[in-house]
Amino acid sequence: MKQTPASLGIAILGSGFMGRTYAETIAKFTRGAHLVGVAGGSRAPALASDYQIASYSSPADLIRRDDVDAVFVATPHAQHGEQALQAAEAGKHLLIEKPMACSVAECDAILTACAARELRCTIAFTQRLRICNAKAKEILDSGRLGRIQHIRSYQMVPGGMAGLPKWQLEPQNLGTLFGHGVHNFDNIRWLTGQEIKAVYAKCRSLNPEYTTEGASDALLTLADGSIAYLFSSFQVPKPGFPRSQFAYRIIAEHGLLDVDAYGEARVAFSGGSWETLATQPPIDWQGKGFLDPVRLESYSLHLQDFIDSIHQNRAPSITGWDGRQAVAAALAAYESSRTGKEISL
Repeated sequence: MKQTPASLGIAILGSGFMGRTYAETIAKFTRGAHLVGVAGGSRAPALASDYQIASYSSPADLIRRDDVDAVFVATPHAQHGEQALQAAEAGKHLLIEKPMACSVAECDAILTACAARELRCTIAFTQRLRICNAKAKEILDSGRLGRIQHIRSYQMVPGGMAGLPKWQLEPQNLGTLFGHGVHNFDNIRWLTGQEIKAVYAKCRSLNPEYTTEGASDALLTLADGSIAYLFSSFQVPKPGFPRSQFAYRIIAEHGLLDVDAYGEARVAFSGGSWETLATQPPIDWQGKGFLDPVRLESYSLHLQDFIDSIHQNRAPSITGWDGRQAVAAALAAYESSRTGKEISL
């Protein structure tokens, strides 16, 4: 592996919502890295101009630059596998926006290419870094609640289908469970420390206007035999339920956890009352918009860990294997829904 420079050159593939999110985070909220260029999408020239970096129409041309040390893949899902593999084969470290790729085989090819070249690979599971989720993980790891017995995980976005970019509704990019509920699969693995061993699911659209699946129920069996339930829906009527945009409830041996990633994390130990563990400050969507530093906090923590992992020659906290396992679980849910059978992983 080539020697790590003092500041890593970052190339971004994709110039939309997430491409700009990563550009802003690297430019203002991280150390040890700098932006080199952006490629892909009609908005690439404007993004490049705003951050005073190079703009390319061809991702391959940007990837080949000698001063690019890491590539951030933030293009539509169907492009992740090919572009990430191309970057890894060119010797570039990888940050891949979730989901990692659209097949387990593509994920495995990326992992193999990175391992052969001693490259770091991370996946954008930034929910792990949100304040309430991190605090919940901390209390679970302390052992005070004992063994997890059951999780109910929710991601509900009222009327959310209309707000999705058109490319997310194209069949090659799969559906909302794959594009968004993949966070829930990862969160369940991360919080429990358990692999998902079997999935039984029903995935469908509740609105005939959309052929893309917009609501999914999944029952997961974990390695230790415990059960998790996942409900992901972008077709809940407005105003939706409180505390449900990204939320979960955990039953453990010695108490309960009730976590709203965009509100509060609460715990109740056996025989006690509810206590607030942490509160997430609200994101100012109407004022500061999607580049609000409150929203970008989890991205800055994730990107900094990735940058540091390259400088320190260690694995990032969120790995390519995490991405692969979440993709496998989400695809198993689709297969289960199609066949009516429980799918073993």
